[in-house]
Formats: sequence, structure tokens, C-alpha cells
Amino acid sequence: VQLVESGGGLVQPGGSLRLSCATSGFMFSRATMSWYRQAPGKERDLVANITRFGVSTHYAHSVKDRFTISRDNVENTVFLQMNALKPEDTAVYFCHARVFGRDGLWTGPYWGQGTQVTVSS
Repeated sequence: VQLVESGGGLVQPGGSLRLSCATSGFMFSRATMSWYRQAPGKERDLVANITRFGVSTHYAHSVKDRFTISRDNVENTVFLQMNALKPEDTAVYFCHARVFGRDGLWTGPYWGQGTQVTVSS
């Protein structure tokens, strides 16, 4: 199983970034995909998640109306579009997967290695 994040970097307040998480090694279409973030000295928190066919999404209150999670079940990739970025969005962003198997059991969680997002002027 591999989850590889990309798209992080340094951006000014008010700017935008689009994170990608390319996956392999599991049935992506059966996975609930999530983005988490962890700032220095803080716990890892859920940012957003999206169900298997993108029918349902959930966002942390702090990012609602600024971030959008989406997925491509052909390319096995999940995205996080981040707009109106604030300094408090600075963190390492991690991709996360849990897979609902045909046997009715969940497997995972699986994590990526993370990508740094820094919002600063």
C-alpha cells in the first residue's frame, strides 16, 4: 500500500494550494479518503474526508468554505483544494485511507508520509 502526497509548499496568506495524494496497493474505489494535518507541537487533526463515491464529504469547522476535497476513482487520487489560506493552516498534511472490503470489514488506516504547507508572508 502506498499513499504519496504532493503539492505542498510556501504560500502567502490568502493564497491557494492544491494537494494531491496518489495511491496504489488497495481498492481505491472502496476507500474512504481523508486529509489530516499536524502543526508543530499539536495533535494530528482531521481536515476533511470523502466517502467512496464522493457522495458525502465532511470538513473541519476551521476549513469549511475554504477547502474542498475531491477524488478521482480512475486515477486513484484524492485532492485537497485549499483557498484563502491563513497562517494557522501551516502544518504537515497527511493523506489517510480506510478500505471497506467485500467481506464487510474495514482495513487500514493507511497513511502517507505527509507534505509541508507553510502559509507566511
